[in-house]
Amino acid sequence: MNLSNQLVSNLTKNSMCKTLNQLKIVVLLSVLTLVTSCSTDDDNNAQNNSYTSAENVLTDIGFQGYAIITKNGNDLVRQGFGLANQSSAKPQDYNLAYRIGSVTKTLTAAAIVQLKRDGLINSFNQTLDEFDPEFPNGNQITIAQLLSHQSGIPDYQFVVEDAYEQGATLDEDDIYEVITTMILEDGLNFTPGSGKQYSNSNFLIAALLVQELSQMSYHDYIQQNIFTPLGMTNTYKGNNSINTNNHAEGYKNGNVNSTYPMTIAFGVGDFSSTPNNMEIWTDAVKNDWFTASEKAEIFAQNVPSGFVDFGLGWFTTQEGDTTMYWHGGDINGYWSMIGFVPEYNATIVLLSNNQDDSGSQRSTIIEQLLTNEFN
Repeated sequence: MNLSNQLVSNLTKNSMCKTLNQLKIVVLLSVLTLVTSCSTDDDNNAQNNSYTSAENVLTDIGFQGYAIITKNGNDLVRQGFGLANQSSAKPQDYNLAYRIGSVTKTLTAAAIVQLKRDGLINSFNQTLDEFDPEFPNGNQITIAQLLSHQSGIPDYQFVVEDAYEQGATLDEDDIYEVITTMILEDGLNFTPGSGKQYSNSNFLIAALLVQELSQMSYHDYIQQNIFTPLGMTNTYKGNNSINTNNHAEGYKNGNVNSTYPMTIAFGVGDFSSTPNNMEIWTDAVKNDWFTASEKAEIFAQNVPSGFVDFGLGWFTTQEGDTTMYWHGGDINGYWSMIGFVPEYNATIVLLSNNQDDSGSQRSTIIEQLLTNEFN
């Protein structure tokens, strides 16, 4: 369907007050204490002994899902926590599917890299007007700025979710129209390259670029170039409702919360995958899926200690001499994270079926790993 400009305008005005918080390049995380006590002496002892193992950290914060954390080739954690389905008592499992949310963006970014390998793009510095001459401000926005959230393009998420609640059925092309209309009416959030702000719009546009240039569906292109070569047989485009036979049920505040209109998440959060497959993908990125020259372009470099920065589809977090490359995801009923720490040959895969709106569990885990396990 085609949205009228008036509908888009109304939705934009009703929804921009709920725009995503701007992600700034700031100190990564404040230190969180996992154990408290009544006396000052006990407090000091608790802080000194609060970190005993990665498994205890996950237990203490109430993590629910499946976790893999490795270090120097050894497993620190490889197990499920809680239940995958409370009504059937199904356990968490290495081969059970979970929605991965924005971890999908690592796959979209890799597909763009593959386009360059295929000669379908020449450079990450090509501008959007080369592919769509009518895209507003397209001559200012590069592919690299899309993938590193430096485009200034406003996020469509809440606008389109509102439209869905009002009964509209939108596919990726309709959402692209919403994005362009938002820019035409209100402009970019900032001059491309002058700031950084997380926006799902960047990756929906990137996924459409994959589709247009490859002359294949976005999902088929990723299947052909990533999943099949790596043997990732259980990663797939998610459905609005899950199949509880092979997929963990999602929960929020103890209630089932597993449905989401997946067309809204096209290219930005619409995959489901297993811990097994996410470990394969993370290890492939850690090792040799990208060449050394590609890694130099993809991963943010020279990040100061205590800070996080955007790369092309990946975050870089620096803590002292330790670097973590990672991405997280959040979607109804689920949160996720994959990452790796080259200095310790470490792999992290966290797939949770218990929604964490604040992101505090992911933040706590990153902080504890970087300051205690990988230091």
